[in-house]
Amino acid sequence: MSLEKSSYDLPALERKGRHYDQLAIKKIVEAIEGGMPRSEICVIYGLARSTVSVWMREYGSDSYMASRNSQLNNAQKRSMVRAIREGRMTMKEAKLSYNMKSYTAIMTILRENKENGDLSGDMNAKANAADGQEDAEKKALKKALEEAELKIKALNTLIDVAEDQFKIPIRKKPGAKQSKP
Repeated sequence: MSLEKSSYDLPALERKGRHYDQLAIKKIVEAIEGGMPRSEICVIYGLARSTVSVWMREYGSDSYMASRNSQLNNAQKRSMVRAIREGRMTMKEAKLSYNMKSYTAIMTILRENKENGDLSGDMNAKANAADGQEDAEKKALKKALEEAELKIKALNTLIDVAEDQFKIPIRKKPGAKQSKP
């Protein structure tokens, strides 16, 4: 194939059986990292875009791959999700602000957030809040139980004192028959 006019020094791409020449592939990857559009490479060499993408993943430099993969940490994801859900930011603004590649990536984050109830950091915060709430409920229940036990003890003491002072049985005897009206 003939090379079109380009400011990049591109090698001839020859197949060796089912594979392309490694040196040529590495030069093409360097050209893309230097700023040449992938689409232009595809047109010049008659390659599928997926082939070029695979080459970039396999042979691309770490710095180039890091710049292409704008990974957000959980705090950034939560911030973006909140801003979109509260209407403070549109999808387009989020894409630009967080250097996202596509709207699909944003939609994926929103979907994960919805499916999980929240992101892992928020889930931990919710779990901690739930634990704190459960602890408060347990303390309240323990206090109510202690008060009830104290009340029962006071009533039993009152009955004992009344039985002693008035010499009458107040408590029901076990196994006693009930009177008929």
